[in-house]
Amino acid sequence: MTIVALYARVSTKDKGQSTENQLPELRRYAEAYGYTIYKEYVEHESGGTGKRSQFQALFADAHQRRFDLVLFWSLDRFSREGALPTLQYLNQLQGWGVGYKSLTEQYLDSVGLFQEAIISILATLAKQERVRLSERTKAGMARRRAEGAQIGPPAKSAAVIEQIRALKASGMSNYAISKSLRVSASTVAKYTFG
Repeated sequence: MTIVALYARVSTKDKGQSTENQLPELRRYAEAYGYTIYKEYVEHESGGTGKRSQFQALFADAHQRRFDLVLFWSLDRFSREGALPTLQYLNQLQGWGVGYKSLTEQYLDSVGLFQEAIISILATLAKQERVRLSERTKAGMARRRAEGAQIGPPAKSAAVIEQIRALKASGMSNYAISKSLRVSASTVAKYTFG
């Protein structure tokens, strides 16, 4: 007997949408295949973050193996965080021995014929997403530098640097110096390495 968790979500921004558009179909599918429904996880939140109460509860229960399969309407109802986080969620479920299935995307099925191909495609998209994010971040930092903005923590004054070095010369540990001057341990290490 397969025990299934149903996950339904609409964004708070989706005017006029309701999870009641998804749930009856998910229930019908589960019934048609003889699945026992463990629980329905229903949310009215943006899918742009994994910090959703029902999403977190779903994963906590999946970790406990309280069900065998997560059934959701479509991948964008499951997560809208991008390819990399979504791939990580699916891999995490499989790592716990929990399958997944998209009701409207037949190819997105952890036990389906195209499982490995879909995972490969998602992994490739995730890699490209990481590259694009890195490129955008670097471009943004370069633009900010060109505008005269300081990137990173502010430079320490000569007086603070002198205090760090004096305390280090007196035999004080980096940790004690950082606590005494209320600066990070990495700042202390930066000015006492030599």
